[in-house]
Amino acid sequence: MSNRDVTLGQYVPGRSPVHRTDPRIKLVLAVVFSATLFVVNGWTGYGALAGYVIACTALARLPWGLVVRSLRPILLLVVLTIVFHGVQTPGAPLAVWGPVEITGEGLTAAVRLAVRLVLLAAGVSLVTLTTSPVAMTDGLERLLSPGRRLGLPAAEIAFMVSLALRFIPTLAEEFDRIVKAQKARGADWESGGVFRRARALVPVLVPLFVRAFRRADGLALALESRCWRGAEGRTQWRSGRVGARDWLVLVGSLVLFGVVGWRCR
Repeated sequence: MSNRDVTLGQYVPGRSPVHRTDPRIKLVLAVVFSATLFVVNGWTGYGALAGYVIACTALARLPWGLVVRSLRPILLLVVLTIVFHGVQTPGAPLAVWGPVEITGEGLTAAVRLAVRLVLLAAGVSLVTLTTSPVAMTDGLERLLSPGRRLGLPAAEIAFMVSLALRFIPTLAEEFDRIVKAQKARGADWESGGVFRRARALVPVLVPLFVRAFRRADGLALALESRCWRGAEGRTQWRSGRVGARDWLVLVGSLVLFGVVGWRCR
């Protein structure tokens, strides 16, 4: 897996209406969209949600190749989902190989779940691709700010989430670099079965974890040297006001999700 295949955490600058939408609105819609996906149980609903994602992607003027690459990391999960549901779900058998039976009900359930996973990955990637890390942190902090009265560390949680998203492409780049170094030293990644290839990952995961801890330690030292103390004494120059267009996007999208979830559950 190349780091170019990992789009989660990457940001594509732009001036489209999707880019200019308040990050709090996009985060709320992402949560509601994900919940609606697992409520809908009909192909009409999946088609409506897929059309919503496609329309937002076109409106954001994102490269379609980049959106397709964002789905590559979950392809293995989709394949495993289809295989396990097709074999484990009881029903009328479509094909039989010894003790293994593939049922029609299993394949139907597997395809439904696979569509949900693909739409979920596409929706989350759409948010991260159109929201800068700074805007993501500010938006998440403002969403969690009411919890400060209960002792919730909103600034720390928002900062942690933004760092996690930022480090995903960085770790993917490190992984790609280590794999190329191992191949240059004669490591065999192509031959053998699944278990042999899994064992071949051990020499990659160990230096990957070591580099991840080193980066985390360096980041902690950088924060300490800059006297970072979370929300304590911190000010913001952005007003954080939600405009009328943002409210219109929120209400329109929520109405669409509500209708789809109610009619296609």
